Amino acid sequence: MTRTDSPDVTQPATPHSAGYRFWTWSAQHPTVFPLALIVLTCLVVGAINTDFWQLANLFDILRASVVRGLFALGVLVVLASGGLDVSFTAVAALVMYTLTLFVVNVAPDLGMAPILALAALTGAGLGAINGLLVNVLKAPALIVTIGTQYAFRGFLLTFVGTALFMNIPAAMDGFGRLTLISVTTERGLAVELPAYFLVLLVAALVTWWMLNFTMIGRAIFAVGGKPDIAARLGYRVGRVRVFAFAFAGLLAGLAGVIHVTANRLANPFDLAGSELPVIAAVVLGGARITGGSGSVQGTLLGVLLITLVSNVLILVGIPSSWQTAILGGFILVAGLFFARLDKVRAA
Repeated sequence: MTRTDSPDVTQPATPHSAGYRFWTWSAQHPTVFPLALIVLTCLVVGAINTDFWQLANLFDILRASVVRGLFALGVLVVLASGGLDVSFTAVAALVMYTLTLFVVNVAPDLGMAPILALAALTGAGLGAINGLLVNVLKAPALIVTIGTQYAFRGFLLTFVGTALFMNIPAAMDGFGRLTLISVTTERGLAVELPAYFLVLLVAALVTWWMLNFTMIGRAIFAVGGKPDIAARLGYRVGRVRVFAFAFAGLLAGLAGVIHVTANRLANPFDLAGSELPVIAAVVLGGARITGGSGSVQGTLLGVLLITLVSNVLILVGIPSSWQTAILGGFILVAGLFFARLDKVRAA
């Protein structure tokens, strides 16, 4: 009698199997994960409530992604360099409130371009403080930036002000009202995409170019992946990390000003508590907490996914508490997905 053994279903995928080819392709294109989640979420929400497909919802999502996207691009650079920054919202709050008061009281005729330049420079300076403290104290970046987050917030509320400030400078108010695209719907409603959305596009292009086509971009990934090897190759690890934190601070400063122009008020208590969704967006986009990886494309897709979950699930009657749970589920699935990709790369 001839004995026939059944195939072992637990056997790992062979190089010629469809599963192996899928994971190999996914390892080369990690942005497929957030893109797939975005498509799935849109299809589910759109099937339940067809109002989701209105142009107004798209513009609302893009508008809500600007400040979060600027934060996420900065977090991406810091994560890629092997650090972690949670002080960016405090940097943004300090810059936006202080700069608004300064322009109103000292230079009311200042244009929007100088305001953005001042915000970028001030934010970069505060970010550089983070990087210098990480280097000097030799402490984990998470611990340092938790400390500076409280220090920046405390300085703002103690020495600058706590009052809601609604009389923002004319240049900021006018910039917030500028329209990039305006469409009139069949119902006669005007749907607009604000011009400050261009700030996110420019920041994304600059970050993408820097990370992919410059020496500092290669240094950021090298330092984040293997700092010891990067140092032996001649990279100045400390300076690279200071630059990464300064760049994140620069984008946080810009995000603070955009936040004021979008809401047409300066509130020193704004943006507190929004750190984790931003970091989650970067992780969903393929960046590793351990450093040395990440992409601008994946980060923007992660931001879009987080904004989508936050803004549109209400259309299908899902309360905010469940939205948080769904987001947590996405993050857990992302962790499993990217862990599998790491095994494929190592094979």
